[in-house]
This record gives sequence, structure tokens and C-alpha cells, in this order.
Amino acid sequence: MAGLADLLRGLPFFRKRPLHPLLAANREAFRMVDHDRPLAACRFTVLDTELTGLDAAKSEIVSIGAVHLEGLSIRADQTFSQLVKPLRALPKASTLIHRITPSQVQGAADLAEILPGFVEFLDDTLVVGHHVGLDMAFLNKACRKILGGKLANPCLDTLHMARIYRAEQWEHYYERYDLKVSYALSDLAAEYGLPRFPAHNALDDAMQTAYLFLYLVKKLKDGGIVTLRDLFEAGRSWRWYF
Repeated sequence: MAGLADLLRGLPFFRKRPLHPLLAANREAFRMVDHDRPLAACRFTVLDTELTGLDAAKSEIVSIGAVHLEGLSIRADQTFSQLVKPLRALPKASTLIHRITPSQVQGAADLAEILPGFVEFLDDTLVVGHHVGLDMAFLNKACRKILGGKLANPCLDTLHMARIYRAEQWEHYYERYDLKVSYALSDLAAEYGLPRFPAHNALDDAMQTAYLFLYLVKKLKDGGIVTLRDLFEAGRSWRWYF
């Protein structure tokens, strides 16, 4: 007689979705990560998503933007930019933030059509984002549903990098309690004199994050960040998403 576990596995909502070949290749690419590889030899994808809200259980992706970095240089000729048609109507509050209107997404492809191409664009690159955990929560939720599993690309967070860099500049203990400090992407770009891009556009935010990442890599540890291991040692509390 079949056990309860066997009976449950036979039900449609308990069956595990087969892993898509793209994700199988993605996992294989990151089975071993060489932490001593020079950053100049690494390829990165800097990404951003525009969302209908911040709750990954209820909200949706409405835009994905990304750009590649190679040799610690921005490859403006290698970008990904795509509007996404959500399953539900766009909340007015989200449109006010990212200025994406219902008519714009009405003719867009849905995420199931777009996601495989985006995974191909990611390829075997390391992912960079500003508060990247939020983007990855939404992307991995979609990957589990559509492709059968999560992305294996390790992720680096420029928000955390900026906090580390600011901490390196503290002269007094009490400076850590300065409530006027902002880690918003646009505020950091202005503070560091970086090229400015319009906010709340996925590709523009990805480009802004790319400039911030390159700036911080050069500034952290007085410019002594050379390898992936150096980045890891600079911030042991960084979250790596596998």
C-alpha cells in the first residue's frame, strides 16, 4: 500500500517541476567559484527590476533592466531592457513611482516568455544590484514557478558595499548613528559625483548601479580590492544567493 508521501507526490500541486535546461547549465557554471580570480577577469551583470510592490508573495515584476561589465568596464552595447505584462492590474501607487502605465504593459510579453531570455543574458556572470536581495527574491520566485528552480549566480549588493565604505571613513564611533545618512541609489550617485541617470527606470537604475559598483570597488580598502576574495573579506556579512 502506498504511503502518504507517495500519494501526495501524485497530486499535481506536490509534483516537482522539472529543472529547465537553462537552470541546469546555470547551476553547473557555479558549482565551483574561484574566489581568487581577479575582478578584472570577471564578468558581471548589473540588474534592476521595477515592481508593483515590495511583497514578493503578492507583487509582480513589470520591468527588467541589466547591463554587462567586463574588465571592470561597462559594456553599454550589452544591455537587457524589457517591460513585463503583470497578471493583475497595475496599482496606481506603483505607476506613480516607476511611471510605467497600464497601456505600456498591455502589449508587453508576460514573464514566462521573457525569463528564459533573461537567464541566457545572465549566463555565467556574477550579479550586482542595489538592495539586490529584493530583486533576487522576485526573480527566483519566477524562476521556481517557470523554470523549476532558483538561479545560482552569486550576488553582490552595492547597498552593503556603500555601508562598508562609509564605515571605513568614520573617524568617531558615534558617526554610525548619523540619521541623515542616505543609502538611496540616487543620493549615493550625487554624493560621489557619479554620472546621473533618471530614477525608477530599470535599465537606467542598472546603469547607475554599475557606476556605483565600479566606484566602490576602487575606493574600498584604499583601492586594495583585486579579487573576489578581497570583496568577500571586505564584508563578511554579504549575502551570496545560490
